[in-house]
Amino acid sequence: MAQQIIKVVLIEDDPMVQEVNRQFIEKVDGFKIVGIASNGKEGLDLIKKHKPELVFVDIYMPAFDGLSLIHQIRKEGLSVDIIAITAASDMETIRDVLQNGAFDYIMKPFKFERIKKALENYRSFRKQLESKKTLTQKDLDQIRFEKEVYESSNLDLPKGLNEVTFKKIITYLNDQTEPLSAEEVAEQVGLARVTARRYLDYMVKSGHIDMKIQYGSIGRPINRYITKGK
Repeated sequence: MAQQIIKVVLIEDDPMVQEVNRQFIEKVDGFKIVGIASNGKEGLDLIKKHKPELVFVDIYMPAFDGLSLIHQIRKEGLSVDIIAITAASDMETIRDVLQNGAFDYIMKPFKFERIKKALENYRSFRKQLESKKTLTQKDLDQIRFEKEVYESSNLDLPKGLNEVTFKKIITYLNDQTEPLSAEEVAEQVGLARVTARRYLDYMVKSGHIDMKIQYGSIGRPINRYITKGK
């Protein structure tokens, strides 16, 4: 049986970035760009015209930015999934995008492997939805928290720590380019601060992540966490 083609609309105002994104997306089997726009208004028109399954959208754009577009897509009830691909790294923007149902959030600069991972996760998600009437918790966790990691790891965690939460934190940190505090990780992953700190402390001790100490002019130093090698 031939693989179903997933139609994609790409919305990016920078011509050079637009071309790189186009090549990256079409390099992954099963995805086809059906429309390219340089601002949100053009993008909305293309979404209505081509009815794609997926839209890649930048946040900072002239004449109708990415956030405005995402809000309009949800307001009009358009049946399309969203992956944000942007230089926006502030917590307010990230929260706004995720609260409006974005499937993934990719920060610039990025490598092809990150685009490939996002698209493969999305393809797996659609395949699961089309093949099953209901999903188990394990099905959903495999989609949301990187299927290949979920299936292949053999973690020997201390009592009180669970594998799904561990991988959820690792997945989130893998996507970051700057070290984050325990409070920031807790807020974005949806954990209590004390719980996030327990996982992060264990990850540092077990060698999964690095901890960097930030010294300020006032107050106590802050521990910040980042994937090893970044």
